[in-house]
Amino acid sequence: MIPTVVWGTGNVGRAAIRAVQAHPALKLTSVVVRNPDKVGRDAGELGGLDGALGVTATDDIAAVLAAAPRAVVYAASGDLRPDDALADVLRAIRAGAVVVTPALYALYDQRSAPPELRDPVRAAIADGGGSLFVSGVDPGWANDVLPLLISGLGSTVDAIRCQEIFDYATYDQEDSVRYLVGMGQPMDYEPPMLAPGVPTMVWGGQLRLMARALGTELDEISETLDRCPLDKTVATTTMGEFQADTQGAVRFEVQGIVAGQPRIVIEHITRIHASCAPHWPTPPDNGAGAHRVIIEGRPRIEVTVEATDEGENRSAGGNATAVGRLVGAIDWLAEAEPGLYDALDVPLRPAVGRLAGPRRSTRRPR
Repeated sequence: MIPTVVWGTGNVGRAAIRAVQAHPALKLTSVVVRNPDKVGRDAGELGGLDGALGVTATDDIAAVLAAAPRAVVYAASGDLRPDDALADVLRAIRAGAVVVTPALYALYDQRSAPPELRDPVRAAIADGGGSLFVSGVDPGWANDVLPLLISGLGSTVDAIRCQEIFDYATYDQEDSVRYLVGMGQPMDYEPPMLAPGVPTMVWGGQLRLMARALGTELDEISETLDRCPLDKTVATTTMGEFQADTQGAVRFEVQGIVAGQPRIVIEHITRIHASCAPHWPTPPDNGAGAHRVIIEGRPRIEVTVEATDEGENRSAGGNATAVGRLVGAIDWLAEAEPGLYDALDVPLRPAVGRLAGPRRSTRRPR
């Protein structure tokens, strides 16, 4: 089995603990935390499992990496600490680990990443023999492998639209919701995540990756933004109240332009309460969220995916599927040559050995 570390125990890390524990080719050996209150607690508790796993959380990163783990799920956020996240990832790669993470946006499409980011990663791979695969937490599969797979079902493709439709009311990351995205802030507040150029920095790599897979080139990437205020004060279960007349919903697009038209689009429609911006697309049955892919062409194809996890934290399903994609890649990466990989390199495979009931074999297809 592949000794695997989960680094971080927030929204992504909790799901990662569960995914590693469930994977027949992986063995959870360490959990790294920053919060001193979590040090010494069992991984099963931190991951929301019913029983203890016998692995206690630690903040001793040097000791964890000195044990030469074969894989690291880097689940710490890179939103507000991109340089620190990169330094952590490089450290794990130099220790010889296969690293999977959603934290380094610019490496979604590693071929278009700036040299100042890509070159240190390649140097760490050469030094330590590790590997890196980055896929989005929003989740990545909804902006790369799923739309590309579905596009192959049509005769002609005029445009591809990837939508995330999301209710933040139960999302367990208040700083990101209130300050990074701006929910509950005055309408003249400028959320860092929505500043001009930032959406392209985050999601532009996925547009370029899809364009590369489709055999086309983007003329440019453009952005659109729309924000909507709350018409009444609303209360959430995890973050308290959001006042009327403050930002309650955001809709933006990152558009890949081909021949003057937006042909590949990643769109986010995000609310803090279902009552805000009801004229915008909504999840099926007023759920917490969904990911939708629309292929405009002949035939027109629309696929909507809903995922749920963690009970009342209705937004956790998207995180869990993003983690499933990353954790499910570890054994493939462990057998591959050391390198820097993207979503077109790493196959999406069946959940061999994870279906309930008798198992004939846990050998995984390549």
